[in-house]
Amino acid sequence: MAKQISASEAAAMVKPGTRLAIGGFLAVGAPECIIDAIVANNIGELHMIVIASDWEDRGVGKLVVANLVKSAQVSHLGTNKAIQAQMNSGQMQIELVPQGTLMERVRAAGAGLGGVLTPTGLGTVVEEGKQVLSVNGKDYILEPAIEADIAIVRAWKADKIGNLIFRKTARNSNPIMAMAGKITIAEVDEIVEIGELDPELIACPGVFVNYIVKTAEVHNG
Repeated sequence: MAKQISASEAAAMVKPGTRLAIGGFLAVGAPECIIDAIVANNIGELHMIVIASDWEDRGVGKLVVANLVKSAQVSHLGTNKAIQAQMNSGQMQIELVPQGTLMERVRAAGAGLGGVLTPTGLGTVVEEGKQVLSVNGKDYILEPAIEADIAIVRAWKADKIGNLIFRKTARNSNPIMAMAGKITIAEVDEIVEIGELDPELIACPGVFVNYIVKTAEVHNG
């Protein structure tokens, strides 16, 4: 069974220095209630693993504006001037990772793999400092798996053992981010009894989910 907790209890698990994987893309599918609770607790020195840095007032951008993130592995910074400024000033250390590579590295961690081989980035700055392996005459960059201490994700519905259904494009990175956390917390709009979810619609099995947070009404939709 996945234990139901509050957003405040979820935020209390996040400590300074936590490696935090967060679902969502440009704030769509972001676990806003848990993010708000982390900001309220002023928990800093975080390492953030995300596809995008969202906007200053939405999604993970709120963590950036509150100066709670010391480093990040991310694909897209274009909509958040605060993270751009922190990167350029040296306040935040950024590893820019091609989006497909980022997701594969996160998925690899959840699958118990050490990393992935990809041709993406060969001959560019992405390759710098990394091992290149040749397989069947083709070169690939060895990209290590990206693990997280805690993953926080957003889903539409959950049952009481943590199986998750996502709503439309809010699914995005959430199922994969859920795989990577040593502890995974799902923020959901609705919690139903075991057996009520259509198995064909479950995109993240409960084996990856430890805790469930009921979304506050203000963040529904």
